[in-house]
Amino acid sequence: MGIEDSAVEVRASGWRTLAALHGHIDGALERELVRRHELSVVEFTVLDALSRQDGWHMRMSQLARAAALSSSATTRLVNRLEDRGLLTRVLCADDRRGIYTELTEAGWALYREAAPTHDAVLEESLQSAGELPELAPLVEFLHSPSGRRGGSRRAQPARV
Repeated sequence: MGIEDSAVEVRASGWRTLAALHGHIDGALERELVRRHELSVVEFTVLDALSRQDGWHMRMSQLARAAALSSSATTRLVNRLEDRGLLTRVLCADDRRGIYTELTEAGWALYREAAPTHDAVLEESLQSAGELPELAPLVEFLHSPSGRRGGSRRAQPARV
């Protein structure tokens, strides 16, 4: 095995560890968000992304990137959330061809209700993952200063 093969294996091993940690956290989040708030993880992610924007709105393409979804999957998801009264679509004022997806008051209320569940389950999942030898190094990195980003998380944005 050459040095190049070793580097590839290290990256592949890191990727497998990241995927395992993601699965560990995602499964726990999905169970609790659905049980307590009737929200999937990806639905929560959309509400979270919109809640962080001035005016609580984003273009569909931005929302697709934030949720890591294809355009068609984003459209289907937005349709479901719109049917539930959590989102609405509005025309972009500066480009009449553009459409914004906007968080409604009901969406904001559900997000505020679900955010503490999300954060608690995330912390519990990281704690339990940190006890697994294969995941502990990655969890330690996430808790280290080099693994953190600054900034406040849950400030209420101003509506524009």
